[in-house]
Amino acid sequence: MIKQYTMAAQEIEEKEEILQEADGENGTPGPEEMEQIGRYTRRAFRPEELYTFTVVLCDNETDRDLERFSISSLRKLAPLFEGKTGIFNHTPDARNQAARIFSCRVEEIPGRKTQAGEPYTRLVARAYIPRGGENDRLILGLESGIHKEVSVGCAVEKQVCSICGADRKQRSCTHRKGQLYEGKLCADILEDPVDAYEWSFVAVPAQREAGVIKQFAYDEEGAGEIMELVWKDENAGQAAAIQLRKARDGMHISAENCEKMACCLENLEKEAAAGRTYSKELRDTIRKLGGLIFPKLEEGILCRMAENLSLEDLKALEKAFLHTAQEKYPLHPQLYPAKKEGNTGYEDGTEKDPYTI
Repeated sequence: MIKQYTMAAQEIEEKEEILQEADGENGTPGPEEMEQIGRYTRRAFRPEELYTFTVVLCDNETDRDLERFSISSLRKLAPLFEGKTGIFNHTPDARNQAARIFSCRVEEIPGRKTQAGEPYTRLVARAYIPRGGENDRLILGLESGIHKEVSVGCAVEKQVCSICGADRKQRSCTHRKGQLYEGKLCADILEDPVDAYEWSFVAVPAQREAGVIKQFAYDEEGAGEIMELVWKDENAGQAAAIQLRKARDGMHISAENCEKMACCLENLEKEAAAGRTYSKELRDTIRKLGGLIFPKLEEGILCRMAENLSLEDLKALEKAFLHTAQEKYPLHPQLYPAKKEGNTGYEDGTEKDPYTI
């Protein structure tokens, strides 16, 4: 029995050169694309009557359902999706049709690896919709980013265990999806696609990186720049955080950089633990000194006051309390001689501590 798989994901932003492959600007197709679109229309359209856009349908990354397409499956799906209609929420109703794919290709992102260690590969399609009427609302949704997540419905013949290679559609195996076996994540590999039904705009995605492409992608090079900020410049944490937030909708990090970031976070946690210990020691010191300086002040007030102070403020308060405590309770070793009359300084006239020899 052929099972339908629904794959979905969030928006991914594309590199500028991918956008430039479109023949026209602002969603208007060029001559070559008009020729491709003409295979599916019943009359000749003018370019300004149509709106075109690029969409990532699916890829070979493990999705939230712990399934992934093989690269060979993506290559087989490319011609199957040409001419397929785009709908909403996988509802098979003719009134629900929104767009149509007129070209589809398999694309490998250089230098990027999947969680399984394969070259990251995705299925990229170009689709069109006629302008005017209700479609203008859809175009507005596309351009504003409201309609961006998509999913695909297709049929595959094999559902292969990534650990032992067993076809789960034919026989079960002892491996469970989501479990690690000798450090390798168990997932189902979708092989030998035989049909592509449709693709849909959805609200809740399963795959992480399928969706309408709109602009420059935050690629591995950009991720590397953030990595350099994180582990080379100890004062660049704030700048790195700003860059990470800017890239949150399309950030891709290789396995190597993931390991570097993990090590960086471990080191930061060690430093943070040391900082917490130092802060606690400062608060204890402030509490004790405060008890000497303000004997009638409740200890709880000092504790609450110190608890909300930053490290710099704690250091400044400790210094002030020490100075005040030394003025109020002068301390010196018992064996130091007492201050002698006339011994007010050195021969050069500089002032001398009265308790120094």
